[in-house]
Parts: sequence; C-alpha cells; structure tokens
Amino acid sequence: MSAQISVDNAEVGYNIPAVVGMAEHDIQTPCLIVDLDAFERNVMKMRHICEDMGVRHRVHGKMHRSVDVALYQIEQGRACGVCCQKVSEAEAFVRGGIKDVLITNQIRDPAKINRLASLPKQARTIVCIDDHDNVAELSEAAVRHGTTLEVLVEIECGAGRCGVDSGQPVVSLAQAIDAAAGLKFSGIHCYQGAAQHLPEYEARRKAIDAVIAMARESLQMLADIGLSCDIVGGAGTGTYYFEGGSGVYNEMQCGSYAFMDADYQRVLNEDGDPISEFDNALFILTSIMSTARPGKAVCDAGLKSQSVDSGLPVIYGCDDLEYIGCSDDHGIIVDSGNRLKVNDRLKLIPGHCDPTCNIHDWYVGVRNGMVEVMWPVSARGMSF
Repeated sequence: MSAQISVDNAEVGYNIPAVVGMAEHDIQTPCLIVDLDAFERNVMKMRHICEDMGVRHRVHGKMHRSVDVALYQIEQGRACGVCCQKVSEAEAFVRGGIKDVLITNQIRDPAKINRLASLPKQARTIVCIDDHDNVAELSEAAVRHGTTLEVLVEIECGAGRCGVDSGQPVVSLAQAIDAAAGLKFSGIHCYQGAAQHLPEYEARRKAIDAVIAMARESLQMLADIGLSCDIVGGAGTGTYYFEGGSGVYNEMQCGSYAFMDADYQRVLNEDGDPISEFDNALFILTSIMSTARPGKAVCDAGLKSQSVDSGLPVIYGCDDLEYIGCSDDHGIIVDSGNRLKVNDRLKLIPGHCDPTCNIHDWYVGVRNGMVEVMWPVSARGMSF
C-alpha cells in the first residue's frame, strides 16, 4: 500500500499498539484490529456485486477514514473513487493519492470553499449542493483558482436533512450550475440514510422505492431540457440491492460493508434473517483488567475506545458473555461462569464502525494470528 507507514522498527507504546510481525496476543489494547481475510472477502464480494449489477462503486471513506483502506478498495475492489463528508477528509484522501473524490455534503463556509476549489488541481473533485446561493459561492472560488468543480444536486429523500425536493427544484438548480463559470453539472445525489438500518426488509424496500421514483422523475425532467447525469448516486450497505438493481442508479456509495458493525447485522434480509453477505472484519481488541466481582469481568475498552450511539458492542464468538455497560475507560461484561481471567483478550464488534474508527490512530491488520500491516487512520479528526 503506497500510503502505509512503516512501523517495523518502532517501539510499541505511546500511540503505536503493535508492529508488523508481532503475534496478535502481544498487541496493546484497546485498539482496532482488522481481520485481513474477512476484509478482503468483503471488498471482493462488493466488487462482484457491482459488476453483476452493471454499476460503479464509490466507496464511502467516512466509514474508515483511511487512505490505505481506500486504495485497496480502488485497486482490488475496482471502486471508481471515494466519498467523504468534509473538505479536510477530501484533502487527506487526495494527499494520499486518491484521484476521484466526492464530498456528499454541502460546503458553505468561505474558507472551506476556498480549499475545496483548489483540490481539482490534484484530483477530480465533486460536491453536493441544495441552494442557489451556493452556486455563486462555488463558481467564484473555482474561477479564482482556475479550476472546475463538479456539482451534484442533492435530493431530499426522506432523512429530513439536506437536499431539495425532486422534480422542478432539481431542474432549476441543475440549470444554474450548468450556466455557472467554473462549475460542471454532473448529476444527482439520492441517498436515503435513514433507511439503511430499518430492520425489516419490506420497510427498507418501500422507503427506497420512493427514492427511486424521485430520482426517475428528476432524471426525466433533466433529460427533457437536454441535461444528462454522469452520476446518479446513493445507496448504502443496508439497501444497495434496491438501488443497484433499479436501472436508475449508476453509482453506489456503500461504506460499512467493508468492516461491518453490530448494528448492520441486526438488519434483516428478505427471509427475515440477519444480513450475512459480509463478514465482521473490524474489532476492538480488549483485555480483561479485573475479575474482582463474581459473575462479572471488566475490560479496558470503554467510551474512549468506541461509539455506542447505535448500541453496545457484541463480543465476537462468545455467546456466553455479554458486554452490558461502559464508562470512560472500563467495559462491564457479564461472565456468569467466571471463566475470564485477567489479561484474557476479547474481540468486540463495535455498534457503529464510523465514529468508532475516528477515535483511533491505527488499524492493526492481522492474518493467521500475526500482525501483517499497520494502517494509519489518515483522516482521523478531520471534521472541518
């Protein structure tokens, strides 16, 4: 990997939890580990899914914030580029060698717009808008930098956040972009984030059917005035089969599929079973630090090691153990059989991978019980 930092000769400790060649049981905890076999299977699975559907895959880098992970997804998974949410994230990916970046968000602050407008000097740069005033702001900056920013109109698909209504509001904004110096109208963005974790299959299908109808209506109206869309983008790990098979979308933006988290594995497929096409590849490796209380154990992965906005982590491969609560630096585990010992290691499947990844500096890539790679979380904390 071209962006990989060599820590072969570094000393474990401070902010380095492991070195290449180390045995997994010697990794310092708590830290993020990646099961490389599972990760690679997930990436190849999504590659084949997209090839079969005849759509592009633009991986969502906000999930992992890692140049190394993104490069693998592009080089081996045949992704066309990455998505991210912030200008600083985009800058980190571009510095790392990514040549096609979409910011699936609105950029309105003048300083951020100025930085955004310089990025096309190094990579294809695409951004979403939902306001006519933003057209003039982006245009002025692009002209001043001598660059071209590609722009997508974001459609409000039901999440109640950003975006314009489908139909004529999309057409009006697309025409303004098309007429603006320094800008190129490149398509529409139709991502229904709120639908991704709806547990019932039919509820997700119904929600996405409505989004597909919005996209289809807007595309027809754009075609009627001679505007075509290079990108009709959206979709996520929980709904990609709907958008990808619709014949309307040509670019999917799945992110969590590569690592998977506990919340996504509560989502049910058409048969009512938890979705299982992707494997858990990301874990919080944690150590037991106390067994002083009968029936309980305390591990070293608390709130500072994970996000619990989507629920507590699940202990991988241990149905007899349950992680029931956490404070800043402690996790409480029910161990009714009192089988855990001090310094035992456990793998936790995080409830929500995206914000959990943003807490850590490193991914420790493990294969066959040995550390094979160390990947920095390149865009960690880059939220401006």
